[in-house]
Amino acid sequence: MIWITHLVAAINIVHNITVHYIHLVSSPLELDQQVCFALYRASRTVTAAYRPHLDRLGITYPQYLVLLALWERDARGVQDLCGALDLDTGTLSPLLKRLEAAGYIERRRQQADERRVVVHLTEAGDALRAEAADIPECVTRGSRFDVDELVALRETLHRLTAALQEAPGALSKKGRTS
Repeated sequence: MIWITHLVAAINIVHNITVHYIHLVSSPLELDQQVCFALYRASRTVTAAYRPHLDRLGITYPQYLVLLALWERDARGVQDLCGALDLDTGTLSPLLKRLEAAGYIERRRQQADERRVVVHLTEAGDALRAEAADIPECVTRGSRFDVDELVALRETLHRLTAALQEAPGALSKKGRTS
């Protein structure tokens, strides 16, 4: 009798998988079926969840990412920051300009090679770290995901990014196909 129960369960599983697969295959261009759209919506929603916390600090989400990179390791070259943040210099430069105007960072040309600019945190930029320390926990709590779920999600996103960057015809860092 137990084998009948297992057989029925297996048939139900196969049926559910088949129905789901047919739905995906029969509507490949539906917006809600697109991984890219799910990622886009999630990204916008996560950014919006950070906004009230960052507003109290007077910084934007992209500026927060720059500061995170500098809090991780201060005195970074502009190209190093571009690589860490996956931004081009045309996008990063205005962020640095605004952070410098706010007094959080300082850009210095290296004497040995004046083409190289190194970004340093100021005292105010370093002090902002303490004010921002609770932000990740607040956003995590708001997500209602537990830490293990968020870690698994982050790792899955890293794997997806790496796989797409390594795929034939993948986008280069500058968004062009190779």
